[in-house]
Amino acid sequence: MARVIDPPSAPSSPSADAPPFDAPPLDRVPLVVPPAAIGARWPIVIVGATATGKSDLALALAEALDGEIVNADALQVYRGFDIGTAKPNAAMRARVPHHLIDICAPTEPYSAGRFADEARAAIAAIRARGRWPLVVGGSGLYVRALLEGIRPLPPADAAVRARLDARLADEGLPALHAELTRSDPATAARLAPADRQRILRALEVLETSGRPLSEQLRETPFGVTRLPAIRLGLTLPRQLLYDRISFRVGRMMHAGWLEEIRRLLRQGVPTDAPAFQAIGYRQLFAHLAGHGTLDAALDDIIRATRRYAKRQRTWFRKEKDIRWLSAAAISDHIQPLLRVLGGSTRP
Repeated sequence: MARVIDPPSAPSSPSADAPPFDAPPLDRVPLVVPPAAIGARWPIVIVGATATGKSDLALALAEALDGEIVNADALQVYRGFDIGTAKPNAAMRARVPHHLIDICAPTEPYSAGRFADEARAAIAAIRARGRWPLVVGGSGLYVRALLEGIRPLPPADAAVRARLDARLADEGLPALHAELTRSDPATAARLAPADRQRILRALEVLETSGRPLSEQLRETPFGVTRLPAIRLGLTLPRQLLYDRISFRVGRMMHAGWLEEIRRLLRQGVPTDAPAFQAIGYRQLFAHLAGHGTLDAALDDIIRATRRYAKRQRTWFRKEKDIRWLSAAAISDHIQPLLRVLGGSTRP
């Protein structure tokens, strides 16, 4: 049966399971920010694995700094997919303006390149209003595309995609993922084996350009100015993170996740829509279609989310200039951060 528990407030044995990144307390090692960053309101970018509390930290900072939040989660762009994506609710969005949420139909493809363009535009508009932009999310490629730029990739090729779709129907997704593992192991390693949309796109890029997607993404794009930012990351010991994931899955179920999926199906959202390929949605849809018990689906969701969190940690470990903070006590970071950033330090 799926293990759904209330997360403890601290790891039971921190010495045996330390955070994966160096995250000294701010009162011991303060955040260092260039003076120009304050006056220019460099975007504050908050990253980390799923279930580490990124939205909580962003809301607190945005309220104190008169800021606005730019979403950097690849799934929160889709309308109607709310509970399973941990989308900020109406009350949170009433407290602080949010951008790049609910901007796509469930069937609409969304890419890192498009995100980078739209996020830069949102950041510029926020600054023009004299407010502070905060970029929040765990989609590592999206954040890198925003801050470092991304090389333009080959456009979609209808003929190639039709051939891949036919192969998908004949051979199944595991065979195509295995092919990607052989031809582009770096991309295959960062994608979930069930991520149909991105696996097909990676194979499409390889076939149309003759070069692996991972190789092209490593290249610095010509003519793109890097966006300076204040980078914060939230991290937890592995077992505590796993406990939080289990608890969050249970909380989503109590919030009506299954009914959300039934509603989307009644509205005619096709089951092959990009948003339906997300972790949780595909498992619960399979259960509703008669494939397995609810407990089995929940177990699969928890395992898949833990694997996704591991991939996120691996990705962000390679990113530069991130000041890591322990997510076990987010409230402890607010006042030290505001003393550096110049916001309202409320008691």
